[in-house]
Amino acid sequence: MSKWRSVTSGVPQGSVLGPALFNIFVDDMDSRIECTLSKFANDTKLCGVVDMLEGRDAIQRDLDRLERLGSEWIESSPEEKDLGVLTDEKLNMSRQCVLAAQKANRVLGCIKRGVTSRSREVILPLYSALVRPHLEYCTQLWGPQFKKDMELLE
Repeated sequence: MSKWRSVTSGVPQGSVLGPALFNIFVDDMDSRIECTLSKFANDTKLCGVVDMLEGRDAIQRDLDRLERLGSEWIESSPEEKDLGVLTDEKLNMSRQCVLAAQKANRVLGCIKRGVTSRSREVILPLYSALVRPHLEYCTQLWGPQFKKDMELLE
């Protein structure tokens, strides 16, 4: 068992004080921000249109303003995982599909090696419970603007 240690900062786990202090900390984060800033429980996303140099400069100014919140350098990345979906710099999700298919095939291999029966009554529930969720995960993407964008397309 661990020994008791005195804590010089923090809040009791499970209290409402932690979330309240976090809200106070991030409340003014979007002041003076030109682009769209989305705040989540453990993540913040800065979004903007970069069709001209002005858009790129606006995002850079906003990144410079947000830099005061931490000392970690923001680096470029060839791909990013966001809300469980892997996309590359061209917003292509083909790698996400490949990884999901590979994981589903590994699970199928485990079923093949571990289950001797090949009857439909045995294999179908295993496939439905263990394989299919990997193939269906993130097939429908959600976004706050999605419904609005779809209405504009109609």
